[in-house]
Amino acid sequence: MAWTQAEFDALKAAYAAGTLRVSYDGRTVEYGSEQDLIRRIRIIEREIAVTAGTARPARSFAAFRKG
Repeated sequence: MAWTQAEFDALKAAYAAGTLRVSYDGRTVEYGSEQDLIRRIRIIEREIAVTAGTARPARSFAAFRKG
């Protein structure tokens, strides 16, 4: 899903104000919880980082157990 800078700015402003209702570009979205709002902000931040080439690569470690 595409996002706009106006949406990103509105999300950050809503979080700072402690509200779950966000209005931008003639649209209004009400998030169910603060976690939903933060999740959307983080999704956009990750997309910005990937686009800018500053995203950190995901790392995982394999675990083996003798069964």
